[in-house]
Amino acid sequence: MTTRGSLSPEQLRTGVLLLLVADPDPGAGGEFAESLADHRIETVLCPDGAEALLQIGRLHPDVVLASADLPLVNGATLVQVLRRRANIPVILGIGAADGGEAASALTAGATACVARPYRIREVLPILRAIRPDAIVEAEPPLECGTLRLDPTALEIQVHGQRLHLPPREFRLLQLLMAHANRIVTRDQIREIVWGGGGGDLSNTISVHIRRLRYRLGDDLHDPQIIQTVRGLGYRLVPP
Repeated sequence: MTTRGSLSPEQLRTGVLLLLVADPDPGAGGEFAESLADHRIETVLCPDGAEALLQIGRLHPDVVLASADLPLVNGATLVQVLRRRANIPVILGIGAADGGEAASALTAGATACVARPYRIREVLPILRAIRPDAIVEAEPPLECGTLRLDPTALEIQVHGQRLHLPPREFRLLQLLMAHANRIVTRDQIREIVWGGGGGDLSNTISVHIRRLRYRLGDDLHDPQIIQTVRGLGYRLVPP
């Protein structure tokens, strides 16, 4: 099991919604968990249904998001067990071939079914309906020229075309757009995007800036959108 942060069960329950994600794909669950952190949602990851049942008994999460094809104890069975023993809402994640499991889980009492890989714009409204007091309200979209970033839906559009960014690059672009036409220092980026992580992050920041420029179609040799301010940081000029 992987838990975001080194929090105790008591700390996990303080001021946040605690979501247990039971999914055999650590990549799908990990990136999704990082996206939810900005909405005061703490996430615990479990690789199979048996481990999920153990951690549900220990942590008593607010909501469970379980993949239909969980090993050891599948999603539909997990729903049945939790409906008998606990009053915890269960959201079932389904793939293209999981129609039968989805029907069984809904019959057994699942709250909802969502598509895998998980998309925050589908899951967040369900979580907000379950615990509206624990989830940060939606932030208004940012618009800079032909760039549009929606912090709540985690969506970016460039010239009207949707662009997918990993969570760290998303936060970096959000920071630059929020301070459009102003300098954002490397220290600010380190504190806000990397949480003030120890060690020298200069090269890491440079790599992420270069990736952002590439994804935005900026000129890597003479960037016009994300400009380098030598010795200070970067400035986003709306395209």
